[in-house]
Amino acid sequence: MAVSEQDLLQALGAVKDPHTGKDFVSSRALRNLQINGGDVAFDVELGYPAKSLVPELRRSLVAAAKGVAGVDNVSVHIGFKVVAHAVQRGVQLLPKVKNIIGVASGKGGVGKSTTAVNLALALAAEGASVGVLDADIYGPSLPMMMGAEGRPTSADGQSMDPLENHGVQLMSIGFLVDADQAMIWRGPMATQALEQLLRQTNWRELDYLIVDMPPGTGDIQLTLSQRVPMTGAVIVTTPQDIALLDAKKGIQMFEKVGVPILGIVENMAVHVCTQCGHVEHIFGADGGKKMAAEYGMDYLGALPLDMQIRLQADSGRPTVVADPDGEVAQIYKQVARSVAVKIAQQAKDFSSKFPTIAVSKDT
Repeated sequence: MAVSEQDLLQALGAVKDPHTGKDFVSSRALRNLQINGGDVAFDVELGYPAKSLVPELRRSLVAAAKGVAGVDNVSVHIGFKVVAHAVQRGVQLLPKVKNIIGVASGKGGVGKSTTAVNLALALAAEGASVGVLDADIYGPSLPMMMGAEGRPTSADGQSMDPLENHGVQLMSIGFLVDADQAMIWRGPMATQALEQLLRQTNWRELDYLIVDMPPGTGDIQLTLSQRVPMTGAVIVTTPQDIALLDAKKGIQMFEKVGVPILGIVENMAVHVCTQCGHVEHIFGADGGKKMAAEYGMDYLGALPLDMQIRLQADSGRPTVVADPDGEVAQIYKQVARSVAVKIAQQAKDFSSKFPTIAVSKDT
């Protein structure tokens, strides 16, 4: 019995992308469909990295295909392709970097850097090529958190090669100065140093570059948000009213310079006692969720106030690396996929397709 292509597409169209809610047929993610007797083969190309979803997704697609009369064997290849997306107008893009994600907070002490490195590691675990730029000149924490030591090398004396650990490319002022050296610089000097770290690093074909922004909304943060070509920003807050007040200022800063907010991460949302299991909302409950609803933004997820997260980051092996199958790591991976999906749904960058116009003066 010949397999009906129409019946097959109809059956496969019932399988939905768990993140976008769209089917793979109408969204044109399903490609290269081949029918050879009872053998069926096809590819599915996602617009975001989702390595951990592949086994379950493959099972669903194979089951749907085998439900069609005449289908005996099904071969499915599931991959992903990340493309560059639009940034602020008039900002120069970085070569070999497709998308830059700013991770920001209105104030310090809310776990922004811990969230940034775990987000980067989660994206890498899902199959993406990822880098992290530590944009906190005055308090660089990336070297310790990522367990990376050494100085960046330079082949030409003008640009630097990033360090690498846990499969992620890294750059921080902390790699260039002694750990106990205080950076007593005024704002313009710090901003210039950051631009150099960003643009004079030889990033190697990154799908995503995570920029761990300095806390606050002052001159350095504003200048960064205007000059760094950001695809979007993630806001990190705790449920506490004071943290939320400052997080709102961060949202307003990005909105003014035209950087889309990809969503809000609520850190230290709940504490579970390791001795008795008592659940306590130390910093308040659902403050980040309410703020996301108020601003019409995506609520990306809530992370617990867990001593292990702190211990793992301090040891140079953040949670996604130290306990990849644990509950907290799964939350970080869910947040990472949600961020990647949000980016995939934004307008693409077409600047590379425009011809370069050269104006010359006739002699």
